[in-house]
Amino acid sequence: MAYELKRINEAIRSDPKGFLEECDAAYQKKIDAAAEKIIRNLPNSPLVLLSGPSGSGKTTTAMKIDQALEKRGVITQTIAMDNYFQTVSPESTPRTPEGTYDFESPLCMDMDLLNEHFTALSQHKEIRIPHYDFCRQMRDTSRCTPLQLKENEVAVFEGIHALNDEIAGQHPDASTIYISARSNIMDDSRLVFKGTWMRLVRRAVRDLNFRGSDVLFTLAMWSNVRRGEKLYISPFKNRAKIILDSSLPYEVSVMKQFAKPLFEAVPQENPRRQELLEMIRAFDELEDIDSDLVHPDSLLREFIGGGSYSY
Repeated sequence: MAYELKRINEAIRSDPKGFLEECDAAYQKKIDAAAEKIIRNLPNSPLVLLSGPSGSGKTTTAMKIDQALEKRGVITQTIAMDNYFQTVSPESTPRTPEGTYDFESPLCMDMDLLNEHFTALSQHKEIRIPHYDFCRQMRDTSRCTPLQLKENEVAVFEGIHALNDEIAGQHPDASTIYISARSNIMDDSRLVFKGTWMRLVRRAVRDLNFRGSDVLFTLAMWSNVRRGEKLYISPFKNRAKIILDSSLPYEVSVMKQFAKPLFEAVPQENPRRQELLEMIRAFDELEDIDSDLVHPDSLLREFIGGGSYSY
């Protein structure tokens, strides 16, 4: 699917608030359809495995699915698979071709424990969810959270490796979801803004707002993030029974006010400078939208802040 530049700009000029509401309603419709599929599959499995590359809005989407299920009488428990990271070790942590730690690799995950917990939850047995201390890059065994699913209750596991063969492949009855910002913005046949650019913009703005990382750090990490996607995430997306496109037609018009100054300040010698210039020119082709118009429940709030969800 692609969005048309002319339609976006016309909608913003005529009724920006109505345009945002229309786009948010369309995404909610996707969420509701996903919830219905999960409920239909509940007799087979109480597990929901949600995967997608960086910047896809997995966390907000998981929360929206929780809400949609609970409105239909199904209680949800959402678990971040980041808690199943292995303690970082020079001996066991995988490395990139450049010799740095490869945190995108599924080998960083405790696959055995995940599979053990998935089996136990499917049998309505209690598990103890680990807690990962990212500051110390190690598992904190003193802060485990007990969980035991009751009837009509599901566990949503959200993480980039949720569809990996070593996870989803061992639990074929689970509801599986792949989410990514997939749609380009087109001007007739001319590509204006790539879907992958949307994810980079989201990541750069979120990293600055909530993770204390400047745009140069995000850009330096992005090549390995994309490498990890191609190696460890995209090959398994066809395992998903539900595929969600999380891109919003209005988001570039909102995000440009946050991202454009960041990209303009990147030094000319940066290896991604040319790509950033292409994005800056693309930003200028879209009408602006005041971020105050973005609803607190919008997926975009995961990246710009001011939303109603707690992350």
